[in-house]
Amino acid sequence: MREYLLTLCITAAVTYLLTGPVRKFAIVAGAMPEIRARDVHREPTPRLGGIAMFFGLCAGLLVADHLTNLSEVFEKSNEPRALLSGAALIWLIGVLDDKFEIDALIKLGGQMIAAGVMVMQGLTILWLPVPGVGTVALTQWQGTLLTVALVVITINAVNFVDGLDGLAAGMVCIASAAFFMYAYRIWYSYGIEAAAPATLFAAVLMGMCLGFLPHNMHPARIFMGDSGSMLIGLVLAAGAISVTGQVDPDVMKLFSGSERNAVHQMVPVYIPLLMPLTIIAIPAADLILAIVRRTWRGQSPFAADRGHLHHRLLEIGHSHSRAVLIMYFWSALIAFGALGYSVNSASMWIVLGVVLLSAIGLVLLLLPRFTPRAPLWAEHFVPPRYRRSKVVLPPASEVPAEAPAEEAERTPVAVGVSGANGATAVGPRSRITR
Repeated sequence: MREYLLTLCITAAVTYLLTGPVRKFAIVAGAMPEIRARDVHREPTPRLGGIAMFFGLCAGLLVADHLTNLSEVFEKSNEPRALLSGAALIWLIGVLDDKFEIDALIKLGGQMIAAGVMVMQGLTILWLPVPGVGTVALTQWQGTLLTVALVVITINAVNFVDGLDGLAAGMVCIASAAFFMYAYRIWYSYGIEAAAPATLFAAVLMGMCLGFLPHNMHPARIFMGDSGSMLIGLVLAAGAISVTGQVDPDVMKLFSGSERNAVHQMVPVYIPLLMPLTIIAIPAADLILAIVRRTWRGQSPFAADRGHLHHRLLEIGHSHSRAVLIMYFWSALIAFGALGYSVNSASMWIVLGVVLLSAIGLVLLLLPRFTPRAPLWAEHFVPPRYRRSKVVLPPASEVPAEAPAEEAERTPVAVGVSGANGATAVGPRSRITR
């Protein structure tokens, strides 16, 4: 665990330290597109944050390769090198898109090529454990098509949800944290070394997101752009492919008593949303809704709009920060709920806890006007907008009975504005001066 924590911290530190210089480079390079109709931010903001995230990924993998235990992952498996090859290709495509706005079909083709590069180097789905059936072996073509589909779906799901400051990085960080716990349990609890690459990928992915988040929280100073969103989507998909399609339930059945029990223990990872898995349930749902919505309107599935889940949260009255926190809440509920169910699927407390937290989440959705306030003892540790307002009124004896004439002239009053039809409208309050 200490080597994983070291890898995570190195990745986060490199990403964090590089994001500032990358921001200056993006400004000089002109990677600051004009405000579009679907955008939420009000000022042009530099992109290319994926550059810092990619070098954080490289630093994390480089450090892991020189650690005592994690170096065995590189010796016994080619998956880390496959991930780095696919990540480099998808990152280059994202950088070009952040600067030159390349066509959506070209990006889709690049995503498929990046997935194909990983498949050629061994990062592919070999079999699928099906509940009640057992392990279903896949042919080479079936495994390739399924792997490419999973990578493309995950990349675009993360890319679609990247619409608010800190949203994509935070949601992927939550998903990777839950995924890390699951993969780490398979490796060390069951002694299955095939789960080691997925555990490493999840740790590095958490570091990339944590290092970038301080620069990307509202109001964001830099966006990750497609170079970042597609990159973290590919890393997340690589971990899912590694643990879902290469960890053999036949090995787990030695510890579970039977293959059927072993398969059922893996259900929360791959069944709830079939391809993207439960860890990216919210981005995948947003992706599916976007495709259905745009197709129903006769538009291209790649046509951008303001109908995403985070846009709808803003429309019903939630603030920017509250919409992000709500999306965080639902992502954590689904990811960690599935994690808890995978540990003990027979416990009713887990189901009741998920139901209770879901009810709380629904209440939060219905209270967009509610403003949270921190307790008095914690006001020094939270932003000013969460502090209790303190209004000190002067004693009644100190209030003058009649204000001087000069002060009355400067008192804010409502000013009437005559319209074209002769009607008078009350305008905003202003100060009248002499």
